[in-house]
Parts: sequence; C-alpha cells; structure tokens
Amino acid sequence: MALGSFSFCQIATPPVSVPSPGRASCTSKKLAIKMSISTMREKMKMVWVWTENKEVFCASVERGWSTFLFHSKNRQLANDWSSTAAIQPLFLEGSQVMDDRHKRIALFYNVTTPQDLQILKPEEIEADNMVISFQGEWQVIPAENVVAAFQGFKGAVLAVSTSSSDAQVFLEALDQGLDGVVLKVDSLEEIIRLKGYFDRRNADCTRLELTRATISKVEVVGMGDRVCVDLCSLMHPGEGLLVCVGSFARGLFLVHSECLETNYIASRPFRVNAGPVHAYVAVPGGKTSYLSELCAGKEVLVVDKKGSWRTATVGRVKIESRPLILVEAKEGDETYNIFLQNAETVGLICPCRDDNAKTVIPVTSLKVGDEVLLRKQGGARHTGIEITEFIVEK
Repeated sequence: MALGSFSFCQIATPPVSVPSPGRASCTSKKLAIKMSISTMREKMKMVWVWTENKEVFCASVERGWSTFLFHSKNRQLANDWSSTAAIQPLFLEGSQVMDDRHKRIALFYNVTTPQDLQILKPEEIEADNMVISFQGEWQVIPAENVVAAFQGFKGAVLAVSTSSSDAQVFLEALDQGLDGVVLKVDSLEEIIRLKGYFDRRNADCTRLELTRATISKVEVVGMGDRVCVDLCSLMHPGEGLLVCVGSFARGLFLVHSECLETNYIASRPFRVNAGPVHAYVAVPGGKTSYLSELCAGKEVLVVDKKGSWRTATVGRVKIESRPLILVEAKEGDETYNIFLQNAETVGLICPCRDDNAKTVIPVTSLKVGDEVLLRKQGGARHTGIEITEFIVEK
C-alpha cells in the first residue's frame, strides 16, 4: 500500500488490490496508485500527519496513519517518534519532500494567488508526487481546479489541511477528490473527526445483503404524519432508502425514490416519500435514525436493488398529514411491516431476475404474493445502535 494510504469506498465499487510494502522498502515505493477514474470510483486516499504534538502523533498511529511530515530541523523529533512506533518520516526541505534516505518523494508548492495555480502544469512537473498548500482564503475552487487539471498526472496530489472539515473538501472536490491530504494539526479532535469521516464511508465496502420477502397483507389505514426526505443528490431508477417501522428494526424495506416519470406529476429524483415520523431509516455506520429526527445536513444511505450503496446528504425534510397504507411481508417464519403514504408515486423495490423486469411496485398496486426487497438485521435498537436485549415488538 502507498505511504499513508487509507481506503475510501463508494457505491458499486469493487475492491482494489494494492501491495503492502515492507518497512525497509516503504519509502522507495512510488506514492501514486494508477487507476482509471472514469471506470473506478474507489481510490486509496492518502493521509499524512504534520504535527509536533505527541498526543496527536499517538492518536494518528492508533488510527492507522503512520506517515508523518516534519520540517528538516525536526529530525531529532522524527528519530524519537520512530523509536516508539513504526512510522514513515518525511521531511520538508525547501520546496521538496524527502524521505529518511534523502530520496525525493514529492514537490511542495505554496499557492496564494490564481497565478500560482496557473503555473502548475502536470506535464511540466518533474516529480512523482505533489503537495500543495493553499494559502489564500479560497480553498474549494482551487482544489477543484487542481483535480480537473491533474487528471492525467501519474503521481499523487495532496493538499495541506489545517482541519478535518477542510480535509473533507479536498477529498471530495469534483466528486473524485484529490489523492490525499496532509493534516497539519495539533488538536486531537481533528484526528478523531477525520477518522470518523473515513469510518462512515468504509463501514461496509461490500454490497449490502438484501432479502426477498413475500407480501402477506396490504391494508388501507387512517391518517398519519408522513415524511418526505429530499436529498442533495439525485437518485436513479432502482435506488431508494431502507426504512422500517419504528423500533421494529429487524427488517428494513427498500422504498423507491420518486425519480420515475408519470403523466400526473413531474419526476423528483431527489425525493423519497419514506414513511411516517416513527419509522427508522438506515444511516451511515450501520446505524438507524427516526425519520422525524432527520434534518438538513444529516446523512442517509442510498441503496439500489443490487445492494450497492452510497451516502447522501439530506437537504430538507417535509412532514405532512396523509392517508397511510400498512404493508406486511413474510420471509421464512418472520413477518415485517411498514407504513407508507397511500399514493401511486410511493413504491417498494422488487427483486429483478433480469434488467428488463419491473423494478418498483407502487403501494397502490401491491397485492398478496408480490415479492419485495428488504434488509434483515438485529432486532433491538438503542439510539439507533443495534444492541442485544430481550424485546417484544408488535
């Protein structure tokens, strides 16, 4: 694995096999990981830590980050830390980043003006890798310009970040992001936050396992307060949110988005009419949240019919009183149920045996014997976290 690399997984992403170098040869390996961005959306994101704080150093090592950047004057500090942990020290010497054998690893650039950025041309960079420190107030647009300009660069491009939030900006610029960050901090909290950011996206790099369940009951019931979840991302046919009734969280139904065109209402590919306020929805980290607790800025899991998933940010939540329908489904000896708005635009995703088969069944057309997809999981939840305890739910 490259120096300081860290897995960063997204939807429909096959795992990448990267060789792990031995300690003696780590610094002689190139930092770049060659892959086609157009065909793969997973990258190995690099994290280097730049600090003189021993507590930050220890926390970084505990979280798997072992590449540290030092000023050349701090070689003694690097030696001291190397004696306590297996780290990969790098040294900033003027405009170059060197390893402990005085081999150049990267070039270091300070960017303070648009003109500084314009002179950075990938074809003229005589180094395997680059580290850029954005000195001005602008961070997002310069980072996006670098991502666009360096698409053909064979090395790695990292940005110096003084906070976990800035690091996230660099890692997500133009969706694919830079190759990594140099986290220059003396705060333990920033290390914890950045690790949490990666954990939320690496909770499960494989597809979620979805199960076929057979509809056993469809019943129109009374009014209820239902929740529409509007995302800051567009969804495609076959995608939706995993939702279940309240604390009855052992089976989450895959509720389809409103991305399909109809004769009566325009497509709203950012929306899922998800269910009543007491229902649970799957969120990153293997957790759930009540629909009533969602708000702008929170994240949810968007899942497709094959179990591939990605995270999406909630833009707003709309709660209105609407007529509901109760749907029950059986899988083996277990029965699962969900309430949804009784409307033609609300549907459940069904298992497809081929690509031309119907993907979604509107709740108004559901009948006993139809098959739908759900995700089975443990029964009890406390504040959205799965726990083991005695529980009876009806």
